[in-house]
Amino acid sequence: MDRRGMLGLVGASCVAAVAPGAALAADRIYRLGILRASAPAPDASPALLDTLRGLGYALGRNLVVERRHASGQLDSLGALARDLVAQRLDAIICVGSAAVRAARDATSTIPIVMFGNFDPVALGLVTNLARPEANVTGILISAEGTLAAKRLELLREAVPRAAHVAMLAPEDTSFRVQLEETRKAANALKLDLNVVEARAGDYASAFAKLVALRPDALVVGAHTFFMQDRKPIIALAAKHRLPAVYEWPEQVRDGGLLAYGTSLDGLYSRIAVYTDQLFRGKKPADLPIEQPKTFSVALNLKTARALGLSVPQSILLRADEVIQ
Repeated sequence: MDRRGMLGLVGASCVAAVAPGAALAADRIYRLGILRASAPAPDASPALLDTLRGLGYALGRNLVVERRHASGQLDSLGALARDLVAQRLDAIICVGSAAVRAARDATSTIPIVMFGNFDPVALGLVTNLARPEANVTGILISAEGTLAAKRLELLREAVPRAAHVAMLAPEDTSFRVQLEETRKAANALKLDLNVVEARAGDYASAFAKLVALRPDALVVGAHTFFMQDRKPIIALAAKHRLPAVYEWPEQVRDGGLLAYGTSLDGLYSRIAVYTDQLFRGKKPADLPIEQPKTFSVALNLKTARALGLSVPQSILLRADEVIQ
């Protein structure tokens, strides 16, 4: 089955999974806010609107979407969140922990659906995943921690000669949990790890610092900035002949070597289901913060050949998606 067919099944299964609830008001317009730390990529959330459409919402008829993004300027998130709150919304989807914190500080009544690769309990955003308090619920990218250790293990398996690994990290204080997991995994694997921070959009400078460290391989941190700007990052990794591991299969389809994670489209479909439930009167506390249950390995053999890398059979057997 091709990818489009699989996405259709994902969306259909998400719609089918919705529990019966209050019917949509025929004469009501539902207002949804989306707050992001980065500017949204063109393909950031097609499954979100596709699934909402299947649940009975149509832009321009009974659904209005207000989008705000900080374009990497995290200090502006507070003002953007307050602006969204002033629009008298029915729910706000927040991508990334910084956006969640800004929205939570701006409203205690509008339901917030969080999305990202972070531990909301460790960051103090909620105290309980099973029954979140106040106005915050959401969908997480990882079932445990941030998957940083799993990605580093996969990279080491793919590049057995690697002894010195670099990590590209965002200038974002919420990244500290992922950074701690990566450092702990590097120690366990007896790898030297150097971390280089990159400002959103300024990757040439970061790679200049990174290459000067002469790493054998690269971990690209799981962050919305790096997903949005994946093409220049992938191009720089190729230019400097660095085998790299990423967060999403989309990054591998665009030329990255390896990725370990879940389905971005499937997660956005689940966000749509949660949004629908909130529109129909559910409270955030009634919707447990959801964690994915299935993960996959994506591998780009064309990139491996360009790097002169012989991919171990163990990786080939584990790969769920292989780009030839």
